Amino acid sequence: MANTKSAEKAARQADKHRVRNVALRSRMRSAVRKVTAAVEGGNKEVATSSYREAVPVIDSLVNKQIIHRNKANRHKSRLSARIRAMA
Repeated sequence: MANTKSAEKAARQADKHRVRNVALRSRMRSAVRKVTAAVEGGNKEVATSSYREAVPVIDSLVNKQIIHRNKANRHKSRLSARIRAMA
């Protein structure tokens, strides 16, 4: 339990930030899942278009410091490699 006014405010802010961050991470995971599903479905055009939609979502989380830039680059690299590997 917070003992000071500033600690109470920090706790309120942390709750707000946590809710927002959970929603943003969920958006990123959904975008990655959409690309993965398209790759597994074998449709290269859909996979490419969903990859193009996923990249700005991933990059926005880096700018908001929700995920590390190396994690974002790893996701993008692996997704693009899977798309390139499609016949």
